[in-house]
Formats: sequence, structure tokens, C-alpha cells
Amino acid sequence: MRVGFTVTRRIGNAVTRNRMKRRFRALARELIPTHGYPGSDHVMIGRSGGIEREFALLRQDLTRALQRVSK
Repeated sequence: MRVGFTVTRRIGNAVTRNRMKRRFRALARELIPTHGYPGSDHVMIGRSGGIEREFALLRQDLTRALQRVSK
């Protein structure tokens, strides 16, 4: 399974965008191997407000999204 990340300039400056991508990478390492959809590519899109969101809430959101896809 492959994972891609995209965070636009509307999110903030380069430091903010890179921080969001680091958070995405950590979530992907943790959740995609166990909850990901086999044989597919996963793309995570950074939205405004995601950088302020608690990491635990992001983890719950991604887990729910992956469960919806697998159904």
C-alpha cells in the first residue's frame, strides 16, 4: 500500500505545512498497515484546522475514514 500527502499553501507557511505532513506520516505509519485497504493507494489531504487539532482526534478521524472505505 502506498500513501501520499498533500497540504496546500492555504494551510500556512512552509513550517506549518511540513508539521502537518509529519503528523500525517506518523498517523500513516501507525494506522495504514493495520486498517488500510489492501492493494490501493491512500492520499491524505491537509485541511485548515488540522494543525491545531489534537493528535488523538486526528487518529480517530483517520481510523473512522479507513473503516468506512473498507466496508
